[in-house]
Amino acid sequence: MKDDLEDCIYFSSILKERPINLFPINIQMNCTSVIVNLKKHITLTDEECAVIASKLRAVTVKKKQVLLQEGQIARDVAFVLSGCLKSYSVDENGFEHILQFAPAEWWITDMHSFIAEQPAHLIIDAITDTEILLLSRKDQLDMFEQVPKLERYFRILTENSLVSSRQRNIDFVSLTGKQRYENFCKTYPTLINEIPQKLIAAYIGITPEFLSKIRSTFQHQ
Repeated sequence: MKDDLEDCIYFSSILKERPINLFPINIQMNCTSVIVNLKKHITLTDEECAVIASKLRAVTVKKKQVLLQEGQIARDVAFVLSGCLKSYSVDENGFEHILQFAPAEWWITDMHSFIAEQPAHLIIDAITDTEILLLSRKDQLDMFEQVPKLERYFRILTENSLVSSRQRNIDFVSLTGKQRYENFCKTYPTLINEIPQKLIAAYIGITPEFLSKIRSTFQHQ
């Protein structure tokens, strides 16, 4: 669900191992998107917006660049400005199991690792060249002290994430592949024709061939 924090995160600790290019433009310009997003849920003064902007760091992530490796600790939560990230796990046979896509205006985080400072179980990489804003856990807590209403905003996102994650687990055992694809289209309408079909198939738990048949059926309806 848009704006939801799923169980995945972009961690800045990877920066020490894989350099990420800083945006060659003013951070204030990049903060407009996240401020607009926040204002959909809470009222913010100019001073509070300035506090938020001061805590964010803008970076560009290249296509296929790995942002989080399993076993690293979450240091940041990311807000996507453009492009798309995905979070996933890899089973013993080497198959990817995608938990979340994060297109523009989505937050992405491994919440347990981010809050508990425990090793992550997920991998995150970029499907396309992606621009993001990073917020560290320390800066987030500082921000809560300076702008208390933000704590409620992030609490709601976390609660929505838990509900969404639980519902998705139920859907996997109770819905058909076609129904799961319909849910994907509702959740990620901007990605239907923007990302490889094999990634969508992995997300909803079917083969690319079966997904192709489903999409063909939709096109002829």
